[in-house]
Amino acid sequence: MIPAPLIVSAVALVRDRTVLMVTARDRDVYYMPGGKVDSGETSAQAAAREAFEEVSLRLSPDDLEELFEVRTQAHGEPDGRQVHMRVFRAWTDDEPVASNEVGAIHWTTSGDADRCPPAGVEVLRRLVELDLID
Repeated sequence: MIPAPLIVSAVALVRDRTVLMVTARDRDVYYMPGGKVDSGETSAQAAAREAFEEVSLRLSPDDLEELFEVRTQAHGEPDGRQVHMRVFRAWTDDEPVASNEVGAIHWTTSGDADRCPPAGVEVLRRLVELDLID
């Protein structure tokens, strides 16, 4: 039996042709600020909530622009378990700050793909395709 996919949302904060990514405490893997969609919330609400929880950015779900959805093998999960991640573009002049959930923040380009799990690699590829990052 194939396990149910992980339904997640993430925020793409793009500045100077780079995108914000984070690392969890004591890990080197870069991932998008985001996480699971809770029961009763929209994907955009989840993206805004997770952006606040992980990088202290106050974003309105109504101001987020859905860019695309990535569907791929979930990192750290059994083979066949998919992650379905909706990626939303965010705009803010506020500076992201790593919360206690996050070890560090990183401004990344496609050159950092080797530091990312499969979903992150695909996000970077698509952001390059949209001519948002290098």
